[in-house]
Amino acid sequence: MSVHLLGATEIRALATELDVTPTKKLGQNFVVDANTVRRIVQVARVARGDRVVEVGPGLGSLTLAILEAEASVTAVEIDHRLAERLPETARAHGVPEGALTVVDADALRVRELPGDPEVLVANLPYNVSVPVLLHLLETFPRLERGVVMVQAEVGERLAAPPGSKVYGAPSAKAAWYGPWRLAGTVSRQVFWPVPNVDSVLVAFARDAEPRGTEDERRRTFAIIDAAFQQRRKMLRQALSSVLGGSSAEASAALEAAGVAPTARGEELGVEDYLRVARVSPGR
Repeated sequence: MSVHLLGATEIRALATELDVTPTKKLGQNFVVDANTVRRIVQVARVARGDRVVEVGPGLGSLTLAILEAEASVTAVEIDHRLAERLPETARAHGVPEGALTVVDADALRVRELPGDPEVLVANLPYNVSVPVLLHLLETFPRLERGVVMVQAEVGERLAAPPGSKVYGAPSAKAAWYGPWRLAGTVSRQVFWPVPNVDSVLVAFARDAEPRGTEDERRRTFAIIDAAFQQRRKMLRQALSSVLGGSSAEASAALEAAGVAPTARGEELGVEDYLRVARVSPGR
């Protein structure tokens, strides 16, 4: 028996059954178009035997598309009603026993996952998309690639290069793990309810080797946070609190790292921030 996907009518019926009322405010927009979920799976290069983690499966439209590709899925769902119903939906749609594991939990608090997933595929709401992505990449080093659907503003920032208009702390932190790219746009009309904003697909691939140690990552992220907390200020001012307590000490650390003290945070890439962290580990 092959896996068959959810249609718009069935999705609305499931929502009624579970007393789920999607709201734009909470970013609860369910995908009701089968072609869209299949496209996400194709962009993510999900293949037979892949171990996939999906965050926020909701009613299961994207989940079934991943399972249709003969991958196994660990789905992390914070809504107890949805987590309880998803296995039943999967069985009714031809998913073989053992292919789906549902974890009823907040993705931001998950520290271990069954199935040792290597691919991330998800439709993430605006308010938690960046924290969830960074938490998963930090916590699960075996995650080697993925594709997420997010609001366009979030996706553009994740994929932004240094110096661009939307480059920020999320851009620099995401780059710690590897390259990110915009992988396509998604029509508003494939969602229920129809959102007021555009969505995009963002793809990432983890670097083969870690950029630095865990201590260096923490230090680098703290410096990034300080740099963007006072956006458009010179780094010798913005980083004084984390590089010795004064502009003079911050300038000395920046110069030692080969970074101009008069530069702004949005001009630096993650490697620049790492160099600063390495020359000032004890400050």
